[in-house]
Amino acid sequence: MGCISVGGMVESTDLLKSYKDAPWPDKNIVEETNEYIVYKDGHPVTEGHLLFVPKKQDELSIMSCFIAANNQGNIGVKNEDYEGFNIGINKGAAAGQTVMWPHVHLIPRRTGDVEDPRGGVRHVIPCKGNYRI
Repeated sequence: MGCISVGGMVESTDLLKSYKDAPWPDKNIVEETNEYIVYKDGHPVTEGHLLFVPKKQDELSIMSCFIAANNQGNIGVKNEDYEGFNIGINKGAAAGQTVMWPHVHLIPRRTGDVEDPRGGVRHVIPCKGNYRI
């Protein structure tokens, strides 16, 4: 079994056999379709942080999660729940993945949630996000 240490906690890097083996509690389910389940993130980065979890690990199922996350993000902007959003996936332990089943993050963004949002997802590597320096 492969493991990584995350904040002093050891987490498995072994691939899960099913989305049902992931640790997301049913109480966090927001929506379920034939292709994916949407959960409230248990450790949200911002209010409204959602996880789009495909029921299968194939490319089309993962892409349907990206499409659904983008659609939900656009609805949130249109409804003025937030002003922008980031969508992303952590693939592999080196990229920060701790639950080894694919899942797409929708992270709502609001003016002022960080001092300077330029660079967006580039900030996953500290001090590398601002390419204008």
